[in-house]
Amino acid sequence: MALIIFYEKPGCRNQTRQKEVLRTAGYELDVRDLLSTPWRAETLRPFFQNLPVAEWFNRAAPRIKSGEIDPAALTPDEAIEAMLADPLLIRRPLAVVGEHALCGIEQVHKILWISNELEEYPMPQLGDLETCVRTKPCPPDNRTQPSDQSVDPLSECVSAWTSTHKRGNPS
Repeated sequence: MALIIFYEKPGCRNQTRQKEVLRTAGYELDVRDLLSTPWRAETLRPFFQNLPVAEWFNRAAPRIKSGEIDPAALTPDEAIEAMLADPLLIRRPLAVVGEHALCGIEQVHKILWISNELEEYPMPQLGDLETCVRTKPCPPDNRTQPSDQSVDPLSECVSAWTSTHKRGNPS
């Protein structure tokens, strides 16, 4: 069974859905708290290696929504510095699959598809698993908040993902 190290913001509804999608597909998760991980530039940078700087950021972060930070205007070094100072800026999830450090659920899905040595890469219709569904912003640090039990982890996005992503024998 493939192991995915999954860095999340604890209590995030989208990440609850993302984890359930992966578990339903047969993957084992080692879930870690992205906000309390002691990141350094050299440990954070590999997660973004093939992405434009603007895609490194969590678009729902308060400082981005307010316009205080414009991800498209930052250099890679400035982006890493900002994320080290405020981990809420980091696009989630960050994940490690084998030798691959990944950012965002689409990247995780793609590498799992490739690791199963399948010829096609059809991105399933999952609904939006990255955009925050909350009507009110999250508190700055909700690690002490109880998890939201109203989230249906077996929603139709799970069946859509698993119907197009049958776990083979990833290495």
